[in-house]
Amino acid sequence: MRFRDLGLQYEKLNTKIDASIKEVLESSTFILGKQVGELEIKLAEYVGRKYCVTCANGTDALQLALMILGVGPGDAVFTSDFTYFASAGTSSILGATPVFVDIDLDTFNISPEALEAAIKRTLEEGKLTPKAIIPVDLFGQPADYNKILPIAKKYGLKVLEDGAQGFGGNIEGKKACSFGDLATTSFFPAKPLGCYGDGGAVFTDDDEVAERLKSLRAQGKSPTDKYDNREIGMNSRLDTLQAAILLPKLEAFIEYELDAVNKVAASYTERLKDKYVTPKILEGFYSSWAQYTILVKNEEKRKILMYKLKENGIPSMIYYPRGLHSQKAYEWMKLSDKYYPNTSEASKRVLSLPMHPYLTEEDICSVTDVLLN
Repeated sequence: MRFRDLGLQYEKLNTKIDASIKEVLESSTFILGKQVGELEIKLAEYVGRKYCVTCANGTDALQLALMILGVGPGDAVFTSDFTYFASAGTSSILGATPVFVDIDLDTFNISPEALEAAIKRTLEEGKLTPKAIIPVDLFGQPADYNKILPIAKKYGLKVLEDGAQGFGGNIEGKKACSFGDLATTSFFPAKPLGCYGDGGAVFTDDDEVAERLKSLRAQGKSPTDKYDNREIGMNSRLDTLQAAILLPKLEAFIEYELDAVNKVAASYTERLKDKYVTPKILEGFYSSWAQYTILVKNEEKRKILMYKLKENGIPSMIYYPRGLHSQKAYEWMKLSDKYYPNTSEASKRVLSLPMHPYLTEEDICSVTDVLLN
């Protein structure tokens, strides 16, 4: 059994994927070919944004978006303490300071209450200027934007949605990557919508921002003359081959994969809910299930369960073994665990199980039987 079975997905989609790749090879337009533009239009339409600008990966997408927001030295950027490093590292690259915020243990997403407390604390300290919030749509469920957006408005902060894991999720029908001033996603192979390499995208409703993003991803070039560079940008373009792969995968994602993965999640929950803390989806929220993550009793129990699963040929993962405030790169901040009790608790107890749209009931039973016996 594979944790996320991309091979099985390819078996289902290989005819369309192979044909799409062949078209690119025959055209030899490997950089910003027509498939890139076609994908950007379809992604923007699906999400409900005016524009989608693709780039080389999800990390670059975050950095490009932060550049648009003018984030730099002296600025504070608030983000979840329980997430992948890129959600914070991109702020640091630009000279800003990430401010880590504890999570809601029910959803693993940033806690709106802890967020406001962190903003107030930062203002009281007076060393940094609060500039932006990067909520992370962790494990497939969008962050609680119904509470986050009013907080941002109250303190005059921009919101950049990190939808790397949330693509496909929604809140009362409003899709992930449509919240905030800007939104980003990742097409890393293991993401809900993944390519066969790296890829990312930024979403916006602003005409000028979209044009500037296209410039920034290509070294800050002029829209009319590639040798006239207007500002310092990046070399971060989505390969045409990756766009060609994503087009048929997006079609399958919309047509049946999202429904399928939600059925898998429901089956897991039904079998495990009496013995484990299963994922909680808030009322009105819909998850794309980037991961199916349970809470077990403690670290020792988790080690035992992972060993038992491995003995039975079943992979499992820990997302994430430590909070960002505990990362070596941020040792200099000397951050206390007292501000991150839920992150600290989650890092000791989370366990992610195999999760993808092509899991069968037999597969699910194989996993849950090990966990229940």
